[in-house]
Amino acid sequence: MHFEVPKRPLANFRDFAKDYLMIVLSILTALGLEAWITRVQHTSAAATASQQIEAELRANLVDLQHARETNATKLKPLQQFNEMISEDIRAGLPNATINQHIQAMKKQFMLSMSWPTFNTQAWDVAIANQSATWMKADDLRHYSSAYAAQRDASNWMSHDSTVALNAPREVALQTELELDVPVDPVEFDSMLRQMISTMNETQSQLSQAQAVIEGALSKTPRADGAS
Repeated sequence: MHFEVPKRPLANFRDFAKDYLMIVLSILTALGLEAWITRVQHTSAAATASQQIEAELRANLVDLQHARETNATKLKPLQQFNEMISEDIRAGLPNATINQHIQAMKKQFMLSMSWPTFNTQAWDVAIANQSATWMKADDLRHYSSAYAAQRDASNWMSHDSTVALNAPREVALQTELELDVPVDPVEFDSMLRQMISTMNETQSQLSQAQAVIEGALSKTPRADGAS
């Protein structure tokens, strides 16, 4: 800011008071204008960031829903396989007969899970350029919860998704099926159930993330009270 100091001689205190008041008003006006401009810039940046974040979350949500639908389709053959082998075992059928049924459906013995790509670029930019700090507190809380839910789901997929799955034995059973080697029906059915359980937990993780993202986009809390 630049101020021009009056150069005329001050005749009395009244003139001094007038000039002093003009300087003070000029300073306050300049500071107020500067604050207003800064606020407008921050508000605009926050609005732009919010639009980009919501667009990113909507795209993630579409990808997530597609993954859930794909997983549901892949889960059905495993469930049918498990039901058939379980019924054979309960019926007391000979292992040789059960193995014939297993061989007939061995192509369904496959664990394949779809997982969405949880993009975070818009959120990362908002944090980096500090536009997130200029958003409304409620909006920021909802967005933060959505990205935290994505991160938690991804961490589960990376570290805990196969805890209940004996992956080496699954590969061994697949090899035995390909070589037409008889397998133990109970062990085989147990592996099927492990695979089904893993897929069900995956679906559960995706469902939880979906609920949080939808809540963030609608700016309303979830039914369980979380933001």
